[in-house]
Amino acid sequence: MSLKIKLLELLPETGKFKTAIDGLYLYRRDEDVRIDCFNSPCIGIIVQGGKRAVIADEEYQYTEGHYIATGIDLPSIVHVIGASPKKPHLAIAIALDRYVFSQLAGGIKPALNNSTYKGVTVGDAAAELLEASLRLLNLLDTPERIPVLAPMIIREIHYYLLIGPQGEDFRLLGTLETSSNRIAWAVSWLRENYKERIHINALAAQVNMTVPSFSRHFKRFTGMSPLQFQKRLRLYEAQLLMLSENKNAEATAFAVGYDSVTQFSREYKRQFGESPHKDIKRLRASAAAANGEILSAN
Repeated sequence: MSLKIKLLELLPETGKFKTAIDGLYLYRRDEDVRIDCFNSPCIGIIVQGGKRAVIADEEYQYTEGHYIATGIDLPSIVHVIGASPKKPHLAIAIALDRYVFSQLAGGIKPALNNSTYKGVTVGDAAAELLEASLRLLNLLDTPERIPVLAPMIIREIHYYLLIGPQGEDFRLLGTLETSSNRIAWAVSWLRENYKERIHINALAAQVNMTVPSFSRHFKRFTGMSPLQFQKRLRLYEAQLLMLSENKNAEATAFAVGYDSVTQFSREYKRQFGESPHKDIKRLRASAAAANGEILSAN
C-alpha cells in the first residue's frame, strides 16, 4: 500500500488531524486555502498536491514527493495550491527533536559547514524516508504497538534526514556551540516565556553570544528581531487562546502579556487583517480552523 492510498483511507474528510502517535499529524484539503500558523520543529511531507509557504520572509514552493523541515519555531503563511475533492491535497507532519539529531550525529561523518542554513530545509523525500513514514502510519492500525515501535521509526526518520543531501543543516541544529543550536535554544526560551519582558543583553548572554552576533543570527533564522518574534508569537498564542477557551479580547490581551488592550487589538488586526472578534468569528465558521480528531484503528 502506498502513502497516498493509506492517507485517503485514514482521511475521508478535509482537515488537520492529530493521531494517536505523539507528534504525528495528517492533512487533507479539498480546496485551496491559506493557513496562518506558528510551526514547531517538524518535517512536512507532501504526498499529493502542492504548497507555497512564506517562512521567515522567505518563499518556498514544494510539491508531491518533497518535504519541508523547520528546525526551530517559526511563523508561517502557507497556501495549499491545486487541491480539489477529486484530487485532494494530502500531507503528513512529524515533530522533530534537535536532541535526537545530536545523539545520532556523532556516528555520521560531518559534511562541509553550511553557513547558509536559515532554519528551513526543502528537499526530495527519499524512498527510505517515505517507506518509514508509511510504516509509521500503519501503526495506527495496531495501537498496542505504538508505544514501542513509533519512537523507533521517528528516530529512523531523523537519521534519514541526517544522512541526506541536506544533512548538515540538521547536524548544525543539534550540535552545541553552533549558531544554529544557540538560536534554536533562544527561540525555545522565547516560546516558553513569551509573556515575559525580554532583555536582549540577557538573552544573548544565555546563549554565549555577543548582542550584535545574536541579533544578526536571530534575524537570519527568523526574519525578524527577537522583539518582533515575541510580538508575533504573542498574537498567535492569543488567537489560539480565543479559539480554544472562548476568551474575549481584553482577557486575552492581558493573558499573553500585553499591557494595553488597544495596542493588542491594533497589532492583531495588522497581523491577521481583522479585529480579534471578527477574525475568531471567521475562523470558527471555517472548517479549516478545526483541530481535528484523534485517529486510531477504531
